[in-house]
Amino acid sequence: MPYFRKSQQYYDAAMTAKTLSPQATLANPVSLKQDASVIGLVGAAHLVSHFSQLLLAPLFPWLKEAFNASYAELGFLMSVFFVVSCAVQMASGFVVDRFGPRPVLLGGLALLGLSALGFAASSSYWMLVAVSIVAGIGNGVFHPVDYTLLNRKVSGPRLGHAYSVHGITGNLGWALAPAMLVPLAMAFSWRVALVAAAGVAFSVLALLWIKRDKLALPPAAAPQKGGPAAMEGGNFGFLRIPAVWVCFAFFFFYAMALSVVQAFAPEAARHLHDVPVSLVAACLTIYMLGSAGGMVLGGFLAADPQRCERIVGTGQGVAAALALVLGFATLPGVAVPVLFGLMGFAAGVAGPSRDLIVKRSTPANASGRVYGVVYSGLDIGQAVSPLVFGSLMDHGQYHGVFIGLALVQAVLIVTAFNVRKARKTVEPSALAA
Repeated sequence: MPYFRKSQQYYDAAMTAKTLSPQATLANPVSLKQDASVIGLVGAAHLVSHFSQLLLAPLFPWLKEAFNASYAELGFLMSVFFVVSCAVQMASGFVVDRFGPRPVLLGGLALLGLSALGFAASSSYWMLVAVSIVAGIGNGVFHPVDYTLLNRKVSGPRLGHAYSVHGITGNLGWALAPAMLVPLAMAFSWRVALVAAAGVAFSVLALLWIKRDKLALPPAAAPQKGGPAAMEGGNFGFLRIPAVWVCFAFFFFYAMALSVVQAFAPEAARHLHDVPVSLVAACLTIYMLGSAGGMVLGGFLAADPQRCERIVGTGQGVAAALALVLGFATLPGVAVPVLFGLMGFAAGVAGPSRDLIVKRSTPANASGRVYGVVYSGLDIGQAVSPLVFGSLMDHGQYHGVFIGLALVQAVLIVTAFNVRKARKTVEPSALAA
């Protein structure tokens, strides 16, 4: 306990320095146009990241036949992707703080485009595994890059809305993947669908290259030795803050729940409720669109940082209740996509508050590192979840899929409130940095 109290003292000092920094005071107010440009470009990149995370899951029926693979084996591809992404994400946070976010972002987009082409050209299951590694490397850079750009370039009063747009574009990327890939696979082939996906990644890469001056940002200034923002342990001092690890646990469980929805819940609902095949992919798209809509409301609710944990708890609680309805109620097939949309909306409302919880736990000049570690929980959760729930699917435990989803969402509620216990309340002025 004395160890953690001492770490909290360093954290409080860092947050005080952050509040009093020139960035925080915003002596030269940032124009709406400038903020909107940064938010839009970062959002476009985030869309590609989430779009690329779902390149394979909507194509599982085709890949299962083409490579004679089980659901567990196909889930393993996602596990490989997210394990690699996790390792890269933790490392890339330090790279972003050291060299700046722009070159890292452009490199990540290029790798995602190349990996889509690699999936399209794969002739064996193990080629899919190898390309999943490349895709994971590309995906691993986005959260440290995105949040460093938003936290350092967007003015404080617009930061909640920036998080909202960031989350919305991510969800739109998830929604776009099945909506685009499944029709192309049905009309042509799964390989054509993946080539088209590469075109999406390279188009956004071209846009960011043209507008690269908007993303210019110098590396984070190292805190002066012995200064108020200095943390014991140097570059790794932030790892001693308990709230950072509670946030990590939150994102681990959040990712497990999300992975279930993305990869298995629509198919499980098809077996339980006789959902027409044409509506199965629509379940995920409607969930993501509902989540995007919820994030619009969530961006306004996040204006008051003192209620972030309550918003997250309420949203996830409603989502868990809807998961149980999907798992056990007798429903007509056409009603299932509607419930997926409502579940997405409830989870989406919690999104901006979720990001603000992490922001409030981030010391000065450590944005890339903290987000790299905390958001690696997303990758680990998405790596573990397909192995567990893919096995349930292979054994026909479709009710169990929804029970597991509701349990994970319930754990999220507890974890969100534990962040508050692990971190002293930070004044709203600290959010301006």
